[in-house]
Amino acid sequence: MKSFLPFQFTLIFFLLTTDSYSQEEYILGPESKRKEGVPQGTVTMHTFHSELYNNYREYYVYVPAQYDSTLPAALMVFQDGHAYVSEEGDFRVPVVLDNLIHQGELPVIIGLFVNPGHRTQELPENRFRSSNRSDEYDEMSDRYVTFLIDEMIPELEKKYYLTQEPKMRAICGLSSGGICAFTAAWQRPDYFHKVLSHIGSFTNIRGGDEYPGLIRRSAKKDIKVFLQDGSNDLNLVFGNWWLSNLQMESALKFKDYDYKFIGGTGGHDGKHGGAIFPESLIWLWSDTLD
Repeated sequence: MKSFLPFQFTLIFFLLTTDSYSQEEYILGPESKRKEGVPQGTVTMHTFHSELYNNYREYYVYVPAQYDSTLPAALMVFQDGHAYVSEEGDFRVPVVLDNLIHQGELPVIIGLFVNPGHRTQELPENRFRSSNRSDEYDEMSDRYVTFLIDEMIPELEKKYYLTQEPKMRAICGLSSGGICAFTAAWQRPDYFHKVLSHIGSFTNIRGGDEYPGLIRRSAKKDIKVFLQDGSNDLNLVFGNWWLSNLQMESALKFKDYDYKFIGGTGGHDGKHGGAIFPESLIWLWSDTLD
């Protein structure tokens, strides 16, 4: 069963959505578009070999124009980094960060966009099909967050001055990357305080459907959570994504977490999450500004 997941589930990710409801049209707003006079940050691409996983991956680093090497910058980590860093995709993170940092609606944030690992240095053209994606993202242990804290982020700190304050660190992802982001903060709330999950896979791929019950039974953790999903999300043998996200919302509400859930009629894609991405960031980081 384990060998089935990385490839087969990725195919499902791209080929299937439910169509039992009509879908709203989601349009990118002005904060997701380039504006004249707004300083642009830089984006660089790198490759990395993980000792923990013994695999290879690409990652990207966004540094805002306002970064000052004498002051600690906030950090936001994105899983499936290629999907978030592109200026032609649904999220256009560098554009949104440029606009919102310039407007004073976000702190100075360095973005780390991490692609899932692959067994060989010859990476697949479709990064969602990286061989280690499910092993890294759907696993509910602390292994992936340990990889970030012990391997990836120290690589970034060789060049940039990053915060040591958990409330100034956020982690984000879509689908399996969304549950991965939640798991990272759940396992290490002392490191990641903020979570942003788009169409999160809180389903039984590797036991993720247990989270609502875990949240209800466990002591409340110091994390802040933003969830997005749509009623046309996947409904497969692993579970129903929309219902799973509603269960997550209910559990977070029951335990009085600082959370926000925005539901819509979208499917298993980034269109809705991208359309609301600027307001999602503003809410997530609202407790960090004077």
